Amino acid sequence: MSPLPPQVLSPLDGRYRAAVTELGEYLSEAGLNRARVQVEVEWLITLTDHKLFGSSPLDAEQKAALRHIVTSFGQAEIDELAALEATTRHDVKAVEYLVRRRLVPLGLEHISELTHFAATSEDINNLAYALTVRAAVGDVWLPKLRAVIEALRGRAVEYRADAMLARTHGQPATPTTMGKEIAVFVYRLERIAGQVEGNDYLGKFSGATGTFAAHVAAEPSVDWPAISREFVEGLGLTWNPLTTQIESHDWQAELYTRVSHANRVLHNLATDVWSYISIGYFRQIPQAGATGSSTMPHKINPIRFENAEANLELSSAILDSLSATLVTSRLQRDLTDSTTQRNIGVGFGHSLLALDNILRGLGEIDIDRVLLAADLDANWEILGEAIQTVIRAEVTAGRSTIADPYALLKELTRGKRIGQADLAAFVSGLEIGDAARARLLALTPAGYVGLADPLIDHLR
Repeated sequence: MSPLPPQVLSPLDGRYRAAVTELGEYLSEAGLNRARVQVEVEWLITLTDHKLFGSSPLDAEQKAALRHIVTSFGQAEIDELAALEATTRHDVKAVEYLVRRRLVPLGLEHISELTHFAATSEDINNLAYALTVRAAVGDVWLPKLRAVIEALRGRAVEYRADAMLARTHGQPATPTTMGKEIAVFVYRLERIAGQVEGNDYLGKFSGATGTFAAHVAAEPSVDWPAISREFVEGLGLTWNPLTTQIESHDWQAELYTRVSHANRVLHNLATDVWSYISIGYFRQIPQAGATGSSTMPHKINPIRFENAEANLELSSAILDSLSATLVTSRLQRDLTDSTTQRNIGVGFGHSLLALDNILRGLGEIDIDRVLLAADLDANWEILGEAIQTVIRAEVTAGRSTIADPYALLKELTRGKRIGQADLAAFVSGLEIGDAARARLLALTPAGYVGLADPLIDHLR
């Protein structure tokens, strides 16, 4: 057997690349390195703005030229960094050398020693990760989640009056509407989306053990914490004043826990839609050219929702692991977070792939109103709840003396199938008021949905 040429290991970089490629703009090694360059450049600008160590503020053209190093970052820089790291054996040092090289043609070599000044690698890394994760969430993951929420919202409104038999514990239960059931997921996901949007992205820039020791040694008279805060907040991040060598990663744990929570709600949605497809409440729309089974030509499999389930589980496994491990660092620093953070994109990638499948899947199903109606009409016994509740109200109001209405209806309906005529005969013989009797005789399974329809109006 001949050997294969080099192959990717992750299906996210192979089979599913098209669905997750937008994340690579931020949560890849290249995306991280571009953000590292951005942090180094902005630190240079900050130091010169404060005229530190005899430097002068750069003019607008010089600042623009420096920032162009970031905005023009591409394959040439990716290759150059790889070559530099092959020598340095240190990724952040390679970034520092690249920035130093770029200063020469810009006529800024006189400030080259301010590159990476008083910074530990983690000063650069923590800010770079915060910038890339924030961008990936805000520009890629959240918009896809919002697209799923809006698709669900549309279905909730469309199906708001479509009564269906509920199945608590998998058994026939008090009817609801398909719209209300979908609205539940919209409400849940909206809350989590809001929490994700409000997540803090913290950053530190305080040296090797978080004490500004090198900064103070170089210039004791400068208010280094104030400059650090200005710098971090200038990047749009929240300044963390108290850290070890690393930013403590609590914001990451909070974020990944929230995304994992969203994953689990989406998993619940996927399994419910799969179940509705299984019992026929949703029918699948055949897709041109698609094959459901390699041997059974009639099949249309709910693969979108099954694929989503699996990817949501993988995503949560990774994000849960990140949440649990990133909050611990031995004493002032260990490197366990270095490898784990390189898998942030993998965690988000599986979630993004699942969202893509759910969105596609929702576009490939339609409600079967005929089956919903038939299922309701075959289960008149579910009105036992309504009847016993009305009797109890009548007893309380003094219009009935029936003892233990619940037991009465339990005897009539539990484990039995009874029809409209059976219930009508039973209700007609009850000792209750005429108005109550009329309401019960007019009640049908399809009409026993309470306020399911107007509850949809609670969606924002």
